Amino acid sequence: MIKHFLIFLSFLLLLSCADEPEPYTITSVKLKPAPSTPPEWSKNAIWYQIMVERFHNGDTSNDPTINDIQGSYPGYVPKTWRTTPWTQDWYKEDAYFADLDGKPDFMGSPVTSFDAKTALRRYGGDLQGVLDKLDYLEKLGVNAIYFNPINDAPSLHKYDARHWRHVDVNFGPDPAGDRALIDNENPADPLTWVMTSADKLFLEVIKQAKARSIRIILDYSWNHTGHTFWAWQDVLKNQQASKYADWYWVKQFDDPTTPENEFEYRGWFGVFDLPEIQETEYADHSERVSLIPGDIKSEAAKAHIFAVTRRWLDPNGDGDPSDGIDGYRLDVAAELPLDFWREYRIFVKSINPDAYLIGEIWWEKWPDELFDPTPVLQGDIFDAVMNYRWYKEARHYFAQAPDAIAPSEFAARLSALLLSQHSSFNYAMMNMSASHDSPRLLTSMFNQNKYKMNAKATQDEDYKIYKPDRKTLNNTKLLLAHQFTYVGAPQIWAGDEMGMWGSDDPHNRKPLIWQEYQFDNESHHPLGKSRPNNEVKFSQELFEYYQFMVKLRRANPVLSSGKLEFLDISDSEQLLSYRRFDDDGNQVFTVFNTGKKRRQIIIPPVVVNTQNWQVWRSNRGTDILRSAPSEQMSIRAESAMVIIAN
Repeated sequence: MIKHFLIFLSFLLLLSCADEPEPYTITSVKLKPAPSTPPEWSKNAIWYQIMVERFHNGDTSNDPTINDIQGSYPGYVPKTWRTTPWTQDWYKEDAYFADLDGKPDFMGSPVTSFDAKTALRRYGGDLQGVLDKLDYLEKLGVNAIYFNPINDAPSLHKYDARHWRHVDVNFGPDPAGDRALIDNENPADPLTWVMTSADKLFLEVIKQAKARSIRIILDYSWNHTGHTFWAWQDVLKNQQASKYADWYWVKQFDDPTTPENEFEYRGWFGVFDLPEIQETEYADHSERVSLIPGDIKSEAAKAHIFAVTRRWLDPNGDGDPSDGIDGYRLDVAAELPLDFWREYRIFVKSINPDAYLIGEIWWEKWPDELFDPTPVLQGDIFDAVMNYRWYKEARHYFAQAPDAIAPSEFAARLSALLLSQHSSFNYAMMNMSASHDSPRLLTSMFNQNKYKMNAKATQDEDYKIYKPDRKTLNNTKLLLAHQFTYVGAPQIWAGDEMGMWGSDDPHNRKPLIWQEYQFDNESHHPLGKSRPNNEVKFSQELFEYYQFMVKLRRANPVLSSGKLEFLDISDSEQLLSYRRFDDDGNQVFTVFNTGKKRRQIIIPPVVVNTQNWQVWRSNRGTDILRSAPSEQMSIRAESAMVIIAN
């Protein structure tokens, strides 16, 4: 490992001695021992996850064109293609869908399903749209943004990078000018890299966000590139003579003496357009994902990854990371070798010791086994993982999905998760409620399927894709009361706070339903089935509920850093309570009644014997109690109560 660092340091020192263009500067990074605990700020984070293409279109002049999306799935763009109107019924077919029907995709399979066709949809979301809505995020109260990839790529999701080092040209104000700048660079030489207009606009997003005390992390997938990536294109052209031939898992190069094309390679999970970066050891993840030792094979590939990483941590290269991002969300992190991640942590923390590294450690074996992240939460790899394990259990309890579990079992499962790793990592966890990879929260709570299994109509024709009912909304509010009073940093998938619904990918990626827009009703069904005709409208009720929960958590730091103790648990009465407390006497008592009858609850003496009380009820709002009540209070059926005492 030290050898690898010395090689990379030599690479950076060589660059630092050369003449380099403004405004980008690379200097050597003095490696330091990395902190073994997560950054303190991470436990106070309230995360808001944004996929820029579907967030807000702030600049229609940079909307994608047919040329911009060439190379994205399915591999064919009809001449009739157009961007999709932001307010169109999601399930209404675009006019060009008919010209896609039956055409072969990358793998030669005919494109027939609605889901496949939506991969070509673009709505024009961009970074100006993010800037325009920062005041909205400040009003909501979030203090940390997790961006899905914004690197230059032909797809809507951007995990198929053309260039890691640049922001997508259609996210900035001058796509044509940015392409010209990129074409004049040597992508393998950071000394030639410049800041495009899209890059500069992202730096403005960072600046404006930080002015509102909002931190930013970026999503990158170092496990694979897109098939339009510059290095991969060189491999396709030059085969084994390519300087980048050892970057990728190439099984066999083409033999130019034969008429056949023998070229064969590994794509991520067999996906044609995501060629995988080669590690020192091969691991087959097709049946079960397992953590692997080793490193990335090519030192040049790793140096490129590190240079891109540094670019956004310290954009002007002056050694002060205050103008950069606050960390990285690392895609399919279990599929890259552990020694690489250990080096990566040291490198990142040498630039910014306060940077946050969170891995996507999710499925060990789908659909029943989620990864135990303990091996990567030992202080030498990640600061946290995306805590889907918490959500799976919380959904099980509050939505009775796929079936009902008793309060005691729910508490036992949560306790087991907390005990599986050191408390400092528990506090830093990003407690996922929904994401770009799972159904929206309301829809997930509306359906009784096993977590993320058959979670859309094309997999289960009876899956409920329409607007969730009032009971689901109430259950969701209970889950949110738990999320915002529990251990770990709450996360919001952009739009959930607006009342959006949507099944699994791609239907969880609808454009956001901003208040100022008038949306078409959602009345179509992808299978042609009948369904309710639903009004699509921003939910002020749910927004204010989220806003209150955010304020509650931020106003009571004990909810971010306090200890947790389960208290009254009654399976027969379907009661569950716990308190968060610290050594300074601050405490928050939370109780849930998931039954159908009003119940009496016992308030612990340690909570009763305080000077100030504030009681919040999920179905009433906030009460200030002028005097301490008795040790018993009642809680309505199917509701939550939070008592703040200090």
